[in-house]
Amino acid sequence: MDILYVSHLTKKFGEFQALSDISFSLKKGEILGVLGPNGAGKTTTMQMLLGVLKPTSGQVVYFGKDLSKHKEEITEKINFSSTYISLPRRLTVAENLYFISHLYSIKNRKERIQKIKKMFRLDEIWKSQVFSLSAGQSTRLNLAKAWINFPEVLLLDEPTASLDPEIADYIRKFLLEQRDKFNISVIITSHNMAEIEEICDRVIFINHGKIIAEGTPYSLAKTLKTSRIRLLIKDGLKRTIEMCKQQHLRFVLKHRHIVINLQQHEIPNFLKQLLGKGIIYEEISIDKPRLEDYFLKVAKK
Repeated sequence: MDILYVSHLTKKFGEFQALSDISFSLKKGEILGVLGPNGAGKTTTMQMLLGVLKPTSGQVVYFGKDLSKHKEEITEKINFSSTYISLPRRLTVAENLYFISHLYSIKNRKERIQKIKKMFRLDEIWKSQVFSLSAGQSTRLNLAKAWINFPEVLLLDEPTASLDPEIADYIRKFLLEQRDKFNISVIITSHNMAEIEEICDRVIFINHGKIIAEGTPYSLAKTLKTSRIRLLIKDGLKRTIEMCKQQHLRFVLKHRHIVINLQQHEIPNFLKQLLGKGIIYEEISIDKPRLEDYFLKVAKK
């Protein structure tokens, strides 16, 4: 079931076209990654999904209802967090969450705020003013703010940026746990490709305001055929380099380690050739293409 449907969304700022006729959907309980280089149109898309920006043309539909006609009803059920948005700086963490909670119809408000406090580990900064928080603490507060109404759809812009590894891992696991427990739907932007691979069911790539690819992280990475083979050469380093040059293979050399780009189907034959030339290696690892490789290929294009 599609909980969100975006149809032919276009946005122009004067003569500049930020988004060009994009369409996609979000299913109930799905985590969707929206990826693309800086300036691709991700932020503009998020702002229109929130109703902050009005589309030049196209439609955003939540729960079967047009956002432009049912904004107040819809915004009760969705929420948003961004690393790049700051809450009132002179208010404490507790005051911010208390006042934000009044934007929503929440029963047992005090109980809800205490639950949020526990969920996001805010005890140690509870009475701190926002201006005194570190970047990581501010990110946690923004995420807590996004959960205040227990949304059905959550829009997250770089949710783990500035977080230390332990807290970032906690947030990722928390997202997956909330999805599995409450069947919430999430749209997430991130430059952390490993994070996207870990938590997203599906991703879309936006570049120059257009959707240029869509699929699972695995299926998109699989379209790349080049793998990296890493070898620690014990004997025959010069012969290995000559072999790579003769076959016009890209490689990177560091001391006795060599990393060679190869088509996946060529790897067995290449290793056989090394053996035939008496080349001995002590270590070998093969890195298959990942989502990050796909992202870099798209960004370069």
